[in-house]
Amino acid sequence: MPQLSLLKSPAAVQAAMDEFSQLGRAAFLKQYGFGKSRDYLVRNPRTGEHCDSKAIVGVAFGKQFPNQGVLGPEEFSGGEATVVPLLQSLGFEVIRIGEDWTEDEVQSTVADYFEMLRLEADGLAYNKSQHNEALRNRLNGRSKASVELKHSNISAVLAGLGLPFIQGYKPRGNSQLLLRKAVQDYVLQHPAVVGKIVDALEEVKSPAEKTYSAVVVDAPIREARQKIVVPTSPRQRLPRKLDYAARDEANRKLGRSGEHWVLGYEQHRLTEMGHPELFQRLDWVSENRGDGAGYDILSFESQDLHRYIEVKTTNGGIAASFVLSHNELEFSREVDEQFYLYRVFQLSIDPRLFILRGDLSKQLYLKPLDFRASFREHFG
Repeated sequence: MPQLSLLKSPAAVQAAMDEFSQLGRAAFLKQYGFGKSRDYLVRNPRTGEHCDSKAIVGVAFGKQFPNQGVLGPEEFSGGEATVVPLLQSLGFEVIRIGEDWTEDEVQSTVADYFEMLRLEADGLAYNKSQHNEALRNRLNGRSKASVELKHSNISAVLAGLGLPFIQGYKPRGNSQLLLRKAVQDYVLQHPAVVGKIVDALEEVKSPAEKTYSAVVVDAPIREARQKIVVPTSPRQRLPRKLDYAARDEANRKLGRSGEHWVLGYEQHRLTEMGHPELFQRLDWVSENRGDGAGYDILSFESQDLHRYIEVKTTNGGIAASFVLSHNELEFSREVDEQFYLYRVFQLSIDPRLFILRGDLSKQLYLKPLDFRASFREHFG
């Protein structure tokens, strides 16, 4: 239904499920005039409770559009063609009644995901659709979309652990507790496999062809925060060898290779601007004077205006997280529009770049990683 397609808010769906839990199933369905779902339920990520999918969508519509109100059961059709893909597109897990994912299914899906991730890390081609089909032959009648959502859930768990994930499966939260535990167990029980994946993605290789035309892409959009509390198990702490973000940052050789690539890009950019002579004045600060300035390269906007460039490099994809120092963050605030973060990704195979300009605290979600300890209250 055209009207139903307007529902775009995961927060509205979550609010409907919160009310479902508060009132109880019978009272919720009676209040809004819905019957029990015959085929599909949606999992509440806060509680793990299964809710009637059509009723949740109808009430969620009213949460998002209070002036229009709740959609009644007669105003839209439910089921696999409408409600199921809508809820899945918003990142929620839909379960066919009587067919929740079993432990064997989850473990098979996790193993298949890591096989694809290994192939991707090794630069080997593989077909996601063929993997999906082969996996479904081992599962209990799962749809292609439900397997894809599970793969995206695995990406979200890996991203939360600071590990690389398959770029074609955008991280989606709201995953089943059993799945989160299975991913964590796989990582801890197969350190050699995961370590090899991390090592392959960190390997420093010079791009086969250095061309700087059309390498700049749009930066990812910072997604709206969702205040969703999920059931938690004790936090898994990975050995530093498997801490992908920290290792990527600590790999100075990879960082230097990325900065060297950016030097070539800056020469190309300044030449395109009609000021090739400015490249002779460019200063590779981190190489010549060391880290700590808050930026890596001093370039130019014009004859008189500097461009302060901080380079962050990965062999992974555009969505990979990166480590930002307190000093770099503060410097981005100080010089504001003259600060440029160059995010270089896919360095070893097909380098691409997106650029963030100005105060980074306004453009990124920042999570504290470390503390400086002291016995004095005030320290630098």
